[in-house]
Amino acid sequence: MSTPSPEPDRDCPLCPRLVALRSQLRAEQPDWWNAPVPALGTPDARIAIVGLAPGRLGANRTGRAFTGDESGTLLFAVLEKLGLAEGEAPRGVQILNAVRCLPPENRPTPAEIHACRPFLAGQLRAPIVVALGEIAHQSAVKALGGKLPKARFAHGAEHHLPKGQVVLDSYHVSRYNQNIGRLTEPMLTAVFERALVLAATLS
Repeated sequence: MSTPSPEPDRDCPLCPRLVALRSQLRAEQPDWWNAPVPALGTPDARIAIVGLAPGRLGANRTGRAFTGDESGTLLFAVLEKLGLAEGEAPRGVQILNAVRCLPPENRPTPAEIHACRPFLAGQLRAPIVVALGEIAHQSAVKALGGKLPKARFAHGAEHHLPKGQVVLDSYHVSRYNQNIGRLTEPMLTAVFERALVLAATLS
């Protein structure tokens, strides 16, 4: 089996359902990105952020992870407050998604998550990983060689994996989670403050 390139091809054929949606949106919205969304930020950063998948009006439209919708507004606000971004430009962090293409109703299937994991594994080199949501958590743990029964998702949980990386969990920054109060700015800030403490121990 060949090793995948660091980023999927613009016309990546691996997931038929996602290809069909991509083709539909390219016809409806030709000015949008409508392709796998690449990693954003610093490839050799000490902190990586893993999300679920591009949002329809966010990254799928703009081509930049977490850019263009309310989930990104909260994420970049917290990153900027902690010196990890300037506006929507990451500084010293890398931002990736477990699934690079827009899934219908923001719900990728297990097969789609599995098909995209080699791209995540090929780029996820940071020693500290902040996983936004359970799917991102599961995919990041697997990409880093961890075992899910020993690393269960919970907001604020900290998982030390066999090869030395640490995965920190947060609820996803989705508009829904924000609206119902499941995730607040102080909660997200606390997770990234812990990530910074852990990253500082590597200096």
